[in-house]
Amino acid sequence: MKRTSAVTLIVCAVIGAAVGVVLDVALTAASRATFTPPYMLPILLVLLGLFCLAFAWPIRRAVRDPKAPRPDPFRAVRVAALAKASSMLGAATGGFALGLIGYVLTRPVAVGLGSLTAEIVTTIAGGVLMVLALIAEHMCTLPKDPDERESDADSAGAEPQF
Repeated sequence: MKRTSAVTLIVCAVIGAAVGVVLDVALTAASRATFTPPYMLPILLVLLGLFCLAFAWPIRRAVRDPKAPRPDPFRAVRVAALAKASSMLGAATGGFALGLIGYVLTRPVAVGLGSLTAEIVTTIAGGVLMVLALIAEHMCTLPKDPDERESDADSAGAEPQF
């Protein structure tokens, strides 16, 4: 499994921002109030990032400690997949909240401080989730088996057989 690339995270953030702007435009066109994220959302995003770190910590400890038994690779892959999905979710949610902020600030009507605060805090929490998930994904990197390293070195100098 490859690590999450910056391009993937940027694409998620841009798509999230576009969805945020389109949602607010549609709500305004329907003469409704713009969307304000609930205050529980940033808390849940940060908690998800902390859970990713908590799940990845035993894998990192097992990899770093030479006396510890080798960690279960399936568990490491599951935690890495959770971390990868969480980093993309954090980027998309942060982008979504940025889109909401961008639309609200470009309107000629004065903005309520409560809605703007919720959007700013959600943007920050999305960024925190993305960073914590990327750290957790890095912690789930397992070293290659000694047998695999030797076979890679042997196959690098050998001619291909057809």
